[in-house]
Amino acid sequence: MEKRLVILGGGESGVGAALLAKQKGYDVFVADESSLKENYRTELQNAGIAFEEGKLNEEKILSADEVMKSPGIPEKNEMVKKIRKKGIPVISEIELAYRFKGNSKIVAITGSNGKTTTTALTHHICKEAGWDCALVGNIGYSFAKQVAEDPKPLYIAEISSFQLDDIKTFRPDIAILTNITEDHLDRYDYKFENYIRSKFRITENQQTNDHFIYCADDEVTMKYIKGFNILANQLPISMKRELPNGAFIKDGDMYIRTGQDFVSMSIYDFALKGKHNQYNTMAACVAATTLDIRKDKIREAVQNFQSLEHRMEPVATIRGVEFINDSKATNVNSTWYALESMTKPTILILGGVDKGNDYSLIADLVQEKVKAIVCLGTDNRKIHEAFGNMISPIVNTGSALEAVHAAFHFATKGDVVLLSPACASFDLFKNYEDRGKQFKQAVKEL
Repeated sequence: MEKRLVILGGGESGVGAALLAKQKGYDVFVADESSLKENYRTELQNAGIAFEEGKLNEEKILSADEVMKSPGIPEKNEMVKKIRKKGIPVISEIELAYRFKGNSKIVAITGSNGKTTTTALTHHICKEAGWDCALVGNIGYSFAKQVAEDPKPLYIAEISSFQLDDIKTFRPDIAILTNITEDHLDRYDYKFENYIRSKFRITENQQTNDHFIYCADDEVTMKYIKGFNILANQLPISMKRELPNGAFIKDGDMYIRTGQDFVSMSIYDFALKGKHNQYNTMAACVAATTLDIRKDKIREAVQNFQSLEHRMEPVATIRGVEFINDSKATNVNSTWYALESMTKPTILILGGVDKGNDYSLIADLVQEKVKAIVCLGTDNRKIHEAFGNMISPIVNTGSALEAVHAAFHFATKGDVVLLSPACASFDLFKNYEDRGKQFKQAVKEL
């Protein structure tokens, strides 16, 4: 009797899971209450996988032996409530991928900020060192699809808290927790502790021969870490103190120790600038060291790494005004990091869909560095309330083009225009990539 797997959500992770499950002999059905993207529909059809879009068929869904829920679907969804009530096991796509990964190793990275950069850099170091590895998860390809179509000996996976919520056996050889700040609280009943617990699940199945890398300077991580029974070999990173294991930075040098060996290199060699990127680089280098990658290879890779699109990405300098695309900053903390690394007077483009933002976190930096705020969203009241008394002008705009023109108008030679919205983008754009691309296009047309 084939195991019946119902997949809720026909996006990247849902379709990837469907392809893998079908290949492994499951009876697969994909359900999505909105319409599927053309390419996903074609993939399902070509693989002969049954699916329904635009509605949810309760009878078909509740006949499942197991349900894989896409990370975008919240627990408060009515169908999810019914599945839970019936006691049908719910898993995430990374759990399914993990079941069929064979002898491959996994480096899994989670955290509120810096996870994409850390994941991309870790992958870059491993690839430069000759590993045959794949970049999967929230960045790049669906993990399950990669396992189905092109299995690798090593997976570098960026993993969100939503994906960790429904793991059972998922166990990475190396887990990285970059930091924990208030984000996505709308999905965790506005209880910060629920979100924290979610993040720590990355290490819950790890054993004594696995590694857990975390930031010893992150207050939330350190406050809660004692409450978890962590079996993995702990490798903390710090800029504030010397550590016997893990990595630390002192007087401009990074030191890494994961066993007997000591690796050191100058932080002035890092391709990624800014204090937050020194943490990301440390985490990636510790992960690489535990994979026995030679230090000359690590040093070389860290020096020639190119930063990511939509993450502090330089776009152009026009009449002495520099434009930076940080569209990936979808929460206040990301914008804090962006502002922290600014050395010139800044015109800040802010706004979008607010996930319960606390703008007071960036108030000091705004006061110190920002000369004008351009709002880019359909509802900008909170931004006006937060900064109305300290920054003038604050203007509202309704498109990337309008925002770029307004910002350029306020800028003088030697200023920076920074798109770092601190919000999700779904009010005016398809996603943060679309927002970033429209911003770059508007800059090029100036």
